[in-house]
Amino acid sequence: MKEIKVAGKVIGSHHKPFIIAEMSGNHNQSIDRALAIVDAAAAAGADAIKLQTYTADTMTIKGAYTISDEKSLWNGKELHDLYSVAHTPWEWHKEIFDRARKKGMVAFSSPFDATAVDFLETLDVPLYKIASFENTDHPLLKKVAKTGKPVIMSTGVSSLADIFESVEVLKKNGCRELVLLKCTSTYPATPQNTNLMTIPVMQEIFSDCLIGLSDHTMGVGASVASVALGARVIEKHFTLRRADGGVDSTFSLEPEELNALVVESERAYQALGHANFNVLDVERDSKKFKRSIYVAEDIKEGERFTTSNLKVIRPGDGLEPRFYESLIGLPAKKSMKKGSPLHFNDIL
Repeated sequence: MKEIKVAGKVIGSHHKPFIIAEMSGNHNQSIDRALAIVDAAAAAGADAIKLQTYTADTMTIKGAYTISDEKSLWNGKELHDLYSVAHTPWEWHKEIFDRARKKGMVAFSSPFDATAVDFLETLDVPLYKIASFENTDHPLLKKVAKTGKPVIMSTGVSSLADIFESVEVLKKNGCRELVLLKCTSTYPATPQNTNLMTIPVMQEIFSDCLIGLSDHTMGVGASVASVALGARVIEKHFTLRRADGGVDSTFSLEPEELNALVVESERAYQALGHANFNVLDVERDSKKFKRSIYVAEDIKEGERFTTSNLKVIRPGDGLEPRFYESLIGLPAKKSMKKGSPLHFNDIL
């Protein structure tokens, strides 16, 4: 699998997971809070910060849809109203991106229409993200693909046929570097509906793509587990504190949790190694603590070995336990003291 190099960082099957902190609307319409989120993500070790680039009017129109969900804080409000509050003002993007780059992170965004792509091009973003709900918007896919930049696409609310078609649209229009993220588009998602076993299947089907996870579950368990199945990009929503509120705060990670994701996902990657059934070099000193055959009572020359005067104990300086039963009844070649390891040259 080829590597994708982005702004000095590498995404690849032979590299530790690339961790994306998704700011979304967790800035709560405060640029100072947005910048603090960038700083916190960098301090936690994230590789990238991701925004969403849209306005309420590029997402929907007034009167198109009223939210009808008694469990939602937005019950009875229009979808247009939600996006008015959740969007990241376009005039903030440059300052946020500059801050992220200064902190050593990749800064990019999910555009939601053609005007957003045009705007992001003026900021020279190094890659693009296609959100799950836009992954069948072929005009948008074509627009993004024609920039020639790497694309990360979430695959939520999509059939395999949808994904195939979208991948073809991207490739035919100039996309040469593509990452597909397994995604369950519920907020939050549950471990039971995350279906991580899809990841290796996706890798087999889309063999020329890198595979990752857009994780909406609580905590980091699903994300860390995905690494063992081949995920090399992990995207999680991020906030300073869930208690601060915000449109995505309830399923977002806090700084300590994001740091745990960075650390544990890298440990999971390092632990994969390769199939091995031999004693490792690093284990050789530990062999002494395996069991072996020892003299448990003083033995005179010619005396026969019994279950009383021989025992299988630690350490491993004597004969291996596999010989124990065959030794019983044989004579000792010489006298031996209790506590001595037994060797072949001790046997007549």
